[in-house]
Amino acid sequence: MSLVKKILNPYLRWTEKPHLQRATPEKMRRSIEMKAKLFFWRPLGTRYGKRDLHHEGRILRAVTVNTPKDQGPLVLYFHGGGYVFGSPHTHKAMLAKLAQISGCAAVLPHYRLAPEHAFPAPPEDAMTAYRAVMDYPGGVVLGGDSAGGGLALSLLGEITRLGLQQPVGTFAFSPLTDLRFSTPSIVKNDPVDVVLPGARVGEFADVYLQGGDPTDPRASPLLAKFEGASPVWITVGDTEILLDDATRMAEVLRAQGVDVTLTVEDNLPHVWPIFHNMLPEARSTIQALASWIADRSACGTR
Repeated sequence: MSLVKKILNPYLRWTEKPHLQRATPEKMRRSIEMKAKLFFWRPLGTRYGKRDLHHEGRILRAVTVNTPKDQGPLVLYFHGGGYVFGSPHTHKAMLAKLAQISGCAAVLPHYRLAPEHAFPAPPEDAMTAYRAVMDYPGGVVLGGDSAGGGLALSLLGEITRLGLQQPVGTFAFSPLTDLRFSTPSIVKNDPVDVVLPGARVGEFADVYLQGGDPTDPRASPLLAKFEGASPVWITVGDTEILLDDATRMAEVLRAQGVDVTLTVEDNLPHVWPIFHNMLPEARSTIQALASWIADRSACGTR
């Protein structure tokens, strides 16, 4: 265990978790944007840009991350934030670190958020983004964290259902996969999760779904069909309230014949790779992911 981890966990418990327990979506948005500017920085040699993603008359704005030697597949990444906050700008530094290590360019779409835009707006935007980039010469890797991880997995389910070209692979940091919140870790791990307050998960789901069906596979990819899907890589911390969302997702995928890599880490905070500037364990996870992407690309799983 690194010294930074010993300091970071109490800091998050005393600051972030109380904030998420009481803040409105507007305050959450302002807070994470400010903190991202202060604490999350891109590595030297990477650069940001802008891009419009077009498909059948629809346009999504996106942030791009590039390196001087872009190679391999394109990473299509969906940020987390419970479908109510977060943006490409809050997560682009983490993707820049992945780009630096892997050499893969990344695209982070501005998908629509609740409460202004309820379900199924985010999965619709995710599909628009994928159709806009799915012919990328090196293939596409889907990725996301928390709600964005669930969005990436639900997109994989839709791609498989529709018979579209499969991505090279899909990865998810601490994904939210079941909007019924039926898993034991939501309650069991609430006292030890240093970031997410279990008491508000139902509220976030209501704000997002606004009467929509939580059993719709686009909302809860745990209930989707994945036979024939390309490989999936998932990581989660053992003290997270979303632990069971990740482990049960891996079980469902394996039962349907999907090649799954699942790593459960000891006492790491929710979506810890975002702390790559300071946390050694975050950099190790991103390195492991980059190696997995390289292996998938070499296997020609596109």
